[in-house]
Amino acid sequence: MPKNKTDNFLKAIKKYAGAQKKAMEGEVKQLKSERLKEAEEKAKRDSEALKKQKLNEVHNSQTAKLATKTQEGQKQLYIARAQMTEEVFKLASDKLKAYAQTAEYRAKLGDSAKAVAELFGGKDCIIYVNERDIAEAEQFKSLFSAGSEVKADKTIQIGGVKAYCESMGIIADETLDSKLDLQREWFVENAELSVL
Repeated sequence: MPKNKTDNFLKAIKKYAGAQKKAMEGEVKQLKSERLKEAEEKAKRDSEALKKQKLNEVHNSQTAKLATKTQEGQKQLYIARAQMTEEVFKLASDKLKAYAQTAEYRAKLGDSAKAVAELFGGKDCIIYVNERDIAEAEQFKSLFSAGSEVKADKTIQIGGVKAYCESMGIIADETLDSKLDLQREWFVENAELSVL
């Protein structure tokens, strides 16, 4: 009998060990499954984060390239706009210079001088004209006070009359040059050649 007890004891230990082994194998299997699931989830999160990072890098790179191209395009548009404006005003200036050679211009020059003289109300002033208009200016000098003098002004490229009255501290500018410059400002603001 003692052998039977020993056998039973050994069987009980084996049975217990087997049950423990199965329980441990189950725990190991469950632990493996949990760890594998955790690893898969971590890999998925890391993958998503990496994908987002790469997408952000590509987005930022493309945005930077687009901004650079946009700026370059705006620069080219600005240059083209400036060139077009210069061409338009060069043509206008050339036409005005041709007009300044006509009899109609001479009559308008006298009208401009009269308007300037009225503004100064008989006060002495210096009358400025283009060098080619000096002879004409001497003729309408009588519209101004006796102390007024006529001078050539190299800044008057096209024509017209400009006068300065020191006692009043004002300049009256009836030159075609200044009128063309005013038109340039209007043109730039209203020609709808905007750079977006």
